[in-house]
Amino acid sequence: MSNHPPREMLNTRLGFLLLAAGCAIGLGNVWRFPFITGQYGGASFVLIYLLFLLILGLPVMIMELSVGRAAKQNIGKAFETLQPEGTRWNWFGHIGIAGNYLLMMFYTTVTGWILAYLYSSFTGRLSGLSPAETGPFFDSMLTDPVSLTFWMALSVIIGFVVTGIGLQKGVERVSKGMMLSLFLLLGLLAVKAVTLEGAGEGLRFYLLPDLTRFLEAGPYQVIIAAMGQAFFTLSLGMGGMAIFGSYIGKERALPGEALRIMGIDVSVALMSGLIVFPACFAFAVNPGQGPGLLFVTLPNIFNQMAGGAFWGSLFFLFMSFAAITTVIAAFENIVSYWIDTHGWSRKRASWVNAFALILLSMPTVLGFNLLSHIQPLGEGSTILELKDMILSTTILPLGALVFLFFTTSRYGWGWKAFREEANSGEGLKLAGWTRIYISYILPLIILLIFIRGYWSQFFGS
Repeated sequence: MSNHPPREMLNTRLGFLLLAAGCAIGLGNVWRFPFITGQYGGASFVLIYLLFLLILGLPVMIMELSVGRAAKQNIGKAFETLQPEGTRWNWFGHIGIAGNYLLMMFYTTVTGWILAYLYSSFTGRLSGLSPAETGPFFDSMLTDPVSLTFWMALSVIIGFVVTGIGLQKGVERVSKGMMLSLFLLLGLLAVKAVTLEGAGEGLRFYLLPDLTRFLEAGPYQVIIAAMGQAFFTLSLGMGGMAIFGSYIGKERALPGEALRIMGIDVSVALMSGLIVFPACFAFAVNPGQGPGLLFVTLPNIFNQMAGGAFWGSLFFLFMSFAAITTVIAAFENIVSYWIDTHGWSRKRASWVNAFALILLSMPTVLGFNLLSHIQPLGEGSTILELKDMILSTTILPLGALVFLFFTTSRYGWGWKAFREEANSGEGLKLAGWTRIYISYILPLIILLIFIRGYWSQFFGS
């Protein structure tokens, strides 16, 4: 008999949808999506991105949720529970958990930057900066190892305090509150941005497809970028969704639930664009400026706005909620692994991993200052970029392929068992005709993303 405590379950359907969406909604939506849309010509990119979310992200999300719900285990044990006798799919479960650790070894550092900016915005330190000073302000933060360590550790502690409280009282309640607050902040910021003088040009760029801009950006480049953004924004391939599938009952069919989660995720990305593009065009700023958009460009815009300190603080509060919900979701995956696999208590799993992740994140923090001479991917690169590359270019696409083959192959869990699980309950069902697409065409698209990722890394675009 197992000595494990009985498995906790989520309390409400809304809690499940918001928690799963909170896992997907992160800096990929609210930071990367606007600047990539800016780089690749606006509305045309957005339409292609939405198409790839449906044909690429949705099937893999249904698979992850199905594996989790059928096994009632986290990714570390789910494959072992469902795999045919004599097979070794369970090895991937541990790689999936390693992916969660790797993500948190750099994501907590970036979350720390946002918390630092939230503090600086609330205390008025950001609002006093001239346009020439916002860049050096960000650089000075990166070169201070003590400050960076403090903010990274704070993001880790917040995440593990929430998971330590419990699944319903901590993870579900806090994530639900943060997500609902996030939507309220998004709405306020979007209304402010679209009513700025000169915002109309930004709205046209963002919402009206323009063939000339699409051709200028390069159709092939736009399609590849949209495909990559659609895949990576959902963080599929390392069991992030499987854990939340394991906490729900069979009342609802999973294709409909996956579509709802994706709808919440997409709405946050699209509303982020409604903040960034009108504001950038209103103040004659290039929205395709890359990662610096968040920490250098937007503070400049807020400083030129009436009531800019207030709006800047609201923006970084919204960003903090987006980042921390992802941290909580990944930590829940890690904590449940130690509960399911080793029989640890939730509190023990939370505190041991909080200490471990602060230590494991230190190379990322120090990579911007004391260890900045280590440039693993060539001149100017950082330890953070190496970890991001290993996760995004390797673990996520290969993990998604494992889920695909496990759920469609007779050597794995198999199509019949997968479809039966996915379609259990009320709501939208997975049609039988999708099997050919999911089994044979979708793996080729993900393989293309995998090869393209390495090609871009070593040979440029």
